[in-house]
Amino acid sequence: MSDVTLLVGTTKGAFLVDEATREVRGPFCDLWPINHVVGDPDTGVIWAAGGNDWFGAGVWRTADGGATWEKTLFAKGQVEDMIVGEPEMAEVFGWEASGPGLFDGEVDALWSIVRIGRRLYAGSKPAQLFVSEDDGESWQRVEELSNHASRGEWNPGGAGLTLHTILGDAGAPEKLWVGISAAGVFATEDGGETWERRNRLSNAEACGHHAHPAAPRDGDTGYCVHNMMRAGGDVLYQQNHHGVWRSTDGGRSWDDRTAGLPSTFGFPIRVHPRDADTIWVLPLNGDAVGRFPPDAEAAVWKSTDGGKSWAAKREGLPGQAYFTVLRQAMAGDARDPAGLYFGTNTGSIFASRDEGESWEETVRHLPTVLSVEVLER
Repeated sequence: MSDVTLLVGTTKGAFLVDEATREVRGPFCDLWPINHVVGDPDTGVIWAAGGNDWFGAGVWRTADGGATWEKTLFAKGQVEDMIVGEPEMAEVFGWEASGPGLFDGEVDALWSIVRIGRRLYAGSKPAQLFVSEDDGESWQRVEELSNHASRGEWNPGGAGLTLHTILGDAGAPEKLWVGISAAGVFATEDGGETWERRNRLSNAEACGHHAHPAAPRDGDTGYCVHNMMRAGGDVLYQQNHHGVWRSTDGGRSWDDRTAGLPSTFGFPIRVHPRDADTIWVLPLNGDAVGRFPPDAEAAVWKSTDGGKSWAAKREGLPGQAYFTVLRQAMAGDARDPAGLYFGTNTGSIFASRDEGESWEETVRHLPTVLSVEVLER
């Protein structure tokens, strides 16, 4: 059986959790808020992306299991001004100037990082896509997406205009999909030279109209994509601000798969590593009523038919819960049976070793969990 390390991003740094022993190591990355952590199963290298207005934006990298980390600064934060303007205060706190960032004044934070083939991609706030050909030593902006003809129409979601999801296929590196809140799904099939906005409903009449600004309308799903996963080939799933959707044509059209769920709102979505029809979501009760599980009863909802029907899986989860599970805070491994993991804004991590049928709280009292990924070796 493979060894699994959970890569956890939190509001107070990155943590590494041994799935078998539940040993927690961290916090790493100088207590930066870390929005996403990923690893390369072949080399064991781990990258952590994050930041905010205070710290700036950057990518941290470790090649020795977290013993040492190196930071690539994308943009300076407010702390750099204090270091220069108040050197005595900086000395008290042990702050040292980082020097210029790669994209000062253009990036507030990094929200996602993904290794696809030999390339490393990062998504930022405000929404931009960056690519590295050398494992993060240097970075270039994907200008073609930044200059998309629809850019003037992109509106920020509740967390700001963020590029939070990056999907690809190592076997077809010319194909890439990104999710931007709140601008929708964009795809390229020529390595980023051109981008197509892909949000069309497969059956607009059936979806009706809703007054909520994030709801489906004018033939589109609604642009506030919360999370998206690829199930192989051109099969995609997304958890939107206003529903769960499935596409079988690479995002050119989307089918509504919300019926049977207790709410249209949620953040994460997960796809089985070997079965494109088995998916999991974690519905919340909506942005105006708390963003916690409906009726405060925690449940992961599972479908084995591509979202045509759903079943609540509650065994081992708390009967009364007011936590939130954020967009990147649910992960899975490739074991048989597949393991699933999610983290909460109350600092817990829940694990399932039977494909979501039952759950156990395996870690507690972390800072707010922003992301969970799996490094399987």
